[in-house]
Amino acid sequence: MRVAICEDSTLFREGLARLLTEAGFAVAACVEHADELLAHVAKDPPDVAVLDIRLPPTHTDEGLRAAVTLRERHPEVGVLVLSQYVRVSYAVELLGGHTEGVGYLLKDRVSDLAEFAAAIRRVGSGGSALDPVVVEQLVGRHRQPGDPLRMLTERERAVLRLMAEGRTNMAIAELLVIAERTVEKHCTSIFAKLGLEASPHDHRRVLAVLRYLNA
Repeated sequence: MRVAICEDSTLFREGLARLLTEAGFAVAACVEHADELLAHVAKDPPDVAVLDIRLPPTHTDEGLRAAVTLRERHPEVGVLVLSQYVRVSYAVELLGGHTEGVGYLLKDRVSDLAEFAAAIRRVGSGGSALDPVVVEQLVGRHRQPGDPLRMLTERERAVLRLMAEGRTNMAIAELLVIAERTVEKHCTSIFAKLGLEASPHDHRRVLAVLRYLNA
């Protein structure tokens, strides 16, 4: 899997490139500025672009703007943004209506190389990887009385929260110490309560996550 890195800290950028190479990834680009990343992706699209939210010249949201642009111009490229802080508004804007091929992780997660590598592979394969802290803050937002998410049980919320992190049913079963068939039953109940009927044109799992994050 080919990865392009955009990070203004030379030490972090080079360290990340080395770690990913050791983990079996091919580093297709390693740049400092958002415009460099956009130019490289346009010329030679990688499988995943990993970039910091705060990049030069203002170190505010250049990385986020670049990530949104990449999702619009190159939907086939997975986008994983890294940040030192959680901003709910950033996460919602990054999702932009769908959760396929997108990730938002805190930089601390890089220290767990196995988990970080797994997150990149999920994003590169069209899945999602949202930091648990990000999900918790999204979940903690005030919900209106008529929100159908209020009908979910505590266990169903836990399943949906892990689904939002990008976990498979098998992974959810392992984390909650329950049978995979039980997870499937919870998913079926979640879809029913959220009014998500089976359709060949829609991915109910993605729709459920979006409903959960954007409600």
